[in-house]
Amino acid sequence: MDTLLPFLRPLTTSALLLAFVALAPPARADATPLEDNQRITEGYIEIAYELGGLLDPTLQPGGSSNVRPNWFVFAPHASRTGGEGMLAAALARRIIDTARGQPSLSVLQALDRVGLIGTVRLTVENLSLDLVLRGLPIDAAASLASLTTAMNGQALADPRTFATTASRFASLYWSAPGSLPLDKVESVVLTLERTLHEGNLAIFTDIGGSARLYLDWRSGLTGSVTPARVLSEFSLQDAVPQESQLAYSYGVAHANDTPRPYQLSSIFPGMHWKSLLVAAFALYEEARLAPTPAARDTLIAMGNNYVAWREQHDMAQPVFSPAVPHPDEVSRAALLQALTPMLSTDFGTLKWNYSDYAYSQPDRDGNILTSPPTEYSWAVFWDRWTGILYAFEQAYGAPSALWVMPEPIVDPTAEPSST
Repeated sequence: MDTLLPFLRPLTTSALLLAFVALAPPARADATPLEDNQRITEGYIEIAYELGGLLDPTLQPGGSSNVRPNWFVFAPHASRTGGEGMLAAALARRIIDTARGQPSLSVLQALDRVGLIGTVRLTVENLSLDLVLRGLPIDAAASLASLTTAMNGQALADPRTFATTASRFASLYWSAPGSLPLDKVESVVLTLERTLHEGNLAIFTDIGGSARLYLDWRSGLTGSVTPARVLSEFSLQDAVPQESQLAYSYGVAHANDTPRPYQLSSIFPGMHWKSLLVAAFALYEEARLAPTPAARDTLIAMGNNYVAWREQHDMAQPVFSPAVPHPDEVSRAALLQALTPMLSTDFGTLKWNYSDYAYSQPDRDGNILTSPPTEYSWAVFWDRWTGILYAFEQAYGAPSALWVMPEPIVDPTAEPSST
């Protein structure tokens, strides 16, 4: 699943756009994060149909399939969700920019001035007011709370989750660089926007780029395409053929294991991640040739685990927990921990909430005063990885749901193309 940070949209994207499009600043000459997100979401959709068509020859562009979805069918939804997080960050920035001209006299005025509407507004109001009680200035509180507009606000119905989230948001604000309130909250907004954008770009460039190379290589072949040909003829920079063969053979042998192999660093110590991607493409080809739908689906799921491991372990993790913190940001790990209970993604018509996953697991601390979703952090690899595997299993029960592809978000602040 691409993203890095899944957000749901209880407030429709059109409502978010209306909330700040009238206040949009002049267009930039270079691509904005949302423009990159649009390109990435569209790119994933293209790859999803090309690769999906190999696994299900009846699949038509824009159509649907009941074959188990490959990783690239999940990716457009996750990318779109990340874009909605960026859209929420843009709304938060609108509140800041408006307040620089004239501070708001109340939380209601701060939200009114950017046109925030819809059922999600009540959640933002309540969280803003709580943050004000914790000492945050009105506009800073409203801006920070508005980051939740693209998320699962229902998670805050649990008063334990609400209290912990408010406390963590307040801590982020007080720890932020800058001496002025609006500068401090802007650093929190900047941290979220950068984290989403950097992760989106890194994963698409790496995994999307590898898929594009693979599909282009495949289309140039003559004769039948087999896993053996993939392993011997297709290469990615730094991939080791012997490692790819090992991972492929293991995947074929263990695709039916329960649980499906997922602790890949222990299974393949020292293996280069590019080798794992080559093995995943070989597993997809093996699935295409499988004798039964059941055999096909287990092989697809095994390939998905390989790609998702690469995505989360090697690409997302360095973005979420950078070795050298940025001096103008708050802690990315702390921000992601604060947001974790509300994380959510629509996979077409299927909805995934991180809170559902957390409540399905044994209570970590055994303390009824803390809610399970607050005991996890999206910045921690294993918390994120097991939550993603939970989402995969949900989706495998409704494969056609994911083929309801998302509409890519168009940046309302960008100047229309002249072409």
